[in-house]
Amino acid sequence: MKNKIVISGLIIFALSLFSCDDFAEDYLDVKSESTLDESVIFSTPDLAESAVNGIKIPFGETNSYRGRFLPWYGFNTDTEWYNASESTSSDKPDLAVYDAKPTNSEMNSTNNAWAMMFSGIERANLCIRGLRTYGNPVPDSQLGYLLGEALTLRAIYYADLVKAWGDVPARFEPITSETIYIPKSSRDTIYKRLIKDLEEAATLVPWPNETPATSSVERINKAFVKGFRARLALVASGYQQYPDGVRRSNDPELSVNAMYTIALNECKDVIESGKAHLEPSFETFWKKYNQEVINAGGESLWEIPFAAGRGRMLFTFAVNHASNDQYHNNGSNRGGVAGPLPTVFYDYDKSDTRRDVTCVPYRYGNPVNGFAKQQLGALNRWYFGKYRYEWMTRFVTSTNDDGINKIYMRYAEVLLMAAEAANELEGPAAAAVYLKELRMRAFKPEDHLQKVDNYVNALTSKIAMFNAIVDEHKFEFTGEMERKQALIRWNLLGTNLDLAKEKMFNLKARSGEYEDVPTSLYFKYASNNESLIIYGLNRGEHNSPGADYTSYDWTTLSDSKINSIYRVGVNPDNRQFWPIWQVFLDGSNGTLVNDYNY
Repeated sequence: MKNKIVISGLIIFALSLFSCDDFAEDYLDVKSESTLDESVIFSTPDLAESAVNGIKIPFGETNSYRGRFLPWYGFNTDTEWYNASESTSSDKPDLAVYDAKPTNSEMNSTNNAWAMMFSGIERANLCIRGLRTYGNPVPDSQLGYLLGEALTLRAIYYADLVKAWGDVPARFEPITSETIYIPKSSRDTIYKRLIKDLEEAATLVPWPNETPATSSVERINKAFVKGFRARLALVASGYQQYPDGVRRSNDPELSVNAMYTIALNECKDVIESGKAHLEPSFETFWKKYNQEVINAGGESLWEIPFAAGRGRMLFTFAVNHASNDQYHNNGSNRGGVAGPLPTVFYDYDKSDTRRDVTCVPYRYGNPVNGFAKQQLGALNRWYFGKYRYEWMTRFVTSTNDDGINKIYMRYAEVLLMAAEAANELEGPAAAAVYLKELRMRAFKPEDHLQKVDNYVNALTSKIAMFNAIVDEHKFEFTGEMERKQALIRWNLLGTNLDLAKEKMFNLKARSGEYEDVPTSLYFKYASNNESLIIYGLNRGEHNSPGADYTSYDWTTLSDSKINSIYRVGVNPDNRQFWPIWQVFLDGSNGTLVNDYNY
């Protein structure tokens, strides 16, 4: 009887944590149900759905994904960097330049993402136990779907914990008095559990648009579960920093052959299902994203859902706006916290339609009578064009949040993972079809013979195909903060960061592969007196296009800025993970410690 009271109390406690902020209001309508017994909650589909939806609440808490994890994890890489990496006036750059300390003032708080992720895991554990114990969670049932969703949401929290911190405590059952304090577990054990859980979830969760729940990318569907399982399989078998060095896992269950086989099979299932596809136009896809089109069955497979008053994707990463203007009322100096490295624009093929969507050289200046115009920035400060207030259909009025979702996975990644796994297991000819599909979207039909067929057909060795996949990942995903983990698992983090520095020094000197990059831009305004017409961005455009253009210096790139891609004296491969923050070490009763000489 006492045990039942404790369990029921835990459920009531978990439900009581369901915040009543805007984020929560999107998902929960918890009234007197929170006082019900666990057996009633998880045997009643509508009540169980409220509980499972509550697993998502920690995504939107102040210092969780919303304000700390999503704005800070993922740079600096060979394609993306914090635009103030060279600054020493705060602890923010330390998070990007591979020099974070356990006492980092941005992170060292009890409501940090670390705690919120474990909060989400505890919510999921309670739901999973309740559904298994009191429900009948079989395929093609609402309770079955909810179990699959809960398993997947728990896997998301754990995947991100391991991505950011390496080995972490493994909690796959609700907390008891005996398990309040537990040490870290091997991430190998966690990855194996997640891969197993997602295999089960895929049997319970329908494909996109097969049920009302899976008609939105804000709910879990089979295409995402399978794609996510493929991602975790590749990560689990990849290189990463262990306490004894950077290596692959020694666990034979996580071998390259075993994990790449899982990845390829899962990706093929998604591709052959016809339940997801690329948006025909790269630019149209990103416009729809900013317009908050959340219909499932397209390119976006799942998104972390934020209500209009939560989330900071544009607030952090959009093309910068100096102040409130005709496109938003989100406050001053919004967007532009990070951007593409200045070399990335020039690494794209000029005819690649992804280039001008991804790399933006201008910002919106101070408005006059509420109207702002585009203004050129500097060579060392580009912006991600995938995120734009200008493309929104809703006028943001919150001064702290924009409400735009975080795309957690899209179909393009499934294609690229399929290419990588097929290349490893079957050779470049097997990988070619997937790489071609991605590049066909990137280039106009008249360029397909040269840029798609001839380019891919020339990749006749596994190493040539692999290198092309690494490049394609850059061109497809710059600005989405997926690159860091990919570089780590490919064992290319330190190597490519050093190469990025070398390339930026060459760009600064206009030497080597950047000798034909102009040192001056020329601009004028279009007839709308807002949009810039720019000449000189493309290689070889050295001469003024006419007297109606204004010249603009395009050489600002200092040695200190270049070197700030990672801090001098730091080896990024020895700092692949953040340290556990001091407040959590202090509160662990001595069970948690930092590795890697933190």
